[in-house]
Amino acid sequence: MNSRIVEYAKALDQVSRERRRDFHRFAETAWLEMRTSAIISKVLTELGYEVVTGKALCLEEARIGVPAPEELEAHWKLALEQGAPADYLTEEMKEGFTGVMGILRCGEGPVVALRFDIDALSILEEEKESHRPFREGFASVNPGVMHACGHDGHGAIGLGVAEILMKLREDLRGTIKLIFQPGEEGAKGARAIVARGHLDDVDYFVGTHIAPDDGPDDGDVTPGTWGSLATSKYDAHFYGQAAHAGGFPEKGRNAVAAACAAVMNLMAIARHSGGISRVNVGTIQGGTGRNVVPDHALIQFEVRGETTKINRFMDEEAARICGGAAQMWGCTCELVFQGGAESQHSDVDFLERIGEVVERELPHLRVSSCKNARNWGSEDISLMMNRVQDHGGKAVYMRSMTSEASAQHTAAFDFDEKVLVEAMETFGAIVWELCKRGES
Repeated sequence: MNSRIVEYAKALDQVSRERRRDFHRFAETAWLEMRTSAIISKVLTELGYEVVTGKALCLEEARIGVPAPEELEAHWKLALEQGAPADYLTEEMKEGFTGVMGILRCGEGPVVALRFDIDALSILEEEKESHRPFREGFASVNPGVMHACGHDGHGAIGLGVAEILMKLREDLRGTIKLIFQPGEEGAKGARAIVARGHLDDVDYFVGTHIAPDDGPDDGDVTPGTWGSLATSKYDAHFYGQAAHAGGFPEKGRNAVAAACAAVMNLMAIARHSGGISRVNVGTIQGGTGRNVVPDHALIQFEVRGETTKINRFMDEEAARICGGAAQMWGCTCELVFQGGAESQHSDVDFLERIGEVVERELPHLRVSSCKNARNWGSEDISLMMNRVQDHGGKAVYMRSMTSEASAQHTAAFDFDEKVLVEAMETFGAIVWELCKRGES
């Protein structure tokens, strides 16, 4: 391997930590990653990458769960106030077309895509001295929005990899795509990039996720994951008829009662004999007062399945139950799809090759003894992986292991920033293995 990769990665340690902390401090959720995208676009442009943003990156009709125009407008102004480079904060970003792709063209050779997600979660960050981001002054300044899953680190890793690869450009062949994806949380963003066709010519695809180091066998790098669950996310709106609860209750149709019936029966969906299935109702809202028969209620729920087929079974059962609950209480139900992902599997031969590269070329990193760990979550990276695999390409979803302060998706989430350099080294070694000149 080109020994400069480790040298370059280590030289980027401090700037990568600063980038991660900046992204963390100004956290942004799905389709609102305007400041984040503008900064990434600026860095990639200055490095010399061909930069793709806006509607050229995301197919408009394939986007899911885009905020209302007034929310987009307000956040665009906030992004400017919070230091987004104005020349890169485009009008299309104001419409929620976030995310960035940098392309490095090095002549004939394989097409390699690397994916880094950049969105945050709707979580209020912990304000305690025990929480390092709060203690050291880089906790989120946007109330109720927090990087609680490591995507701030993913963005910083991606920019570091971009710098390393540009320095190695003369020794590389092929085309390298660095995809900074919006809206992974809720499985919203990958679909629009896939639909635009950016994965259709990719020969090798690699993604990673910062993950907790739970034991001595975890190592620093897990070369691949064996699958993740397919999922569908829904908002279910129940519409009834308002009435005075004491004076004319018979004229009302109680939407909250319909929603409650749906909740209890959704949680009772029979589990599938073909594999793992999941269902969860996460929120319920409705009603205006104790003496009013409520005419509207909303539940937000998700289903998951070990395979796309099992998830489809859960989908169909959920739709049947919601419709039946509404009918039972004289109401109607509207199901609104808010995000989804397919099941995925890393290519075994490719993940084994990655494991061998890391063991051979980065001996200071420990490769997990569990080289193809099971992922019980869901990830819309699956849409990208499956598109690549459908036309004969190879895809792997890795884990970059780190100690952490608390579990992901919690108010106290944090991670050891040494993982930034380790992940940059890993990506650099993989791309070098695939694209170094002189290889057939």
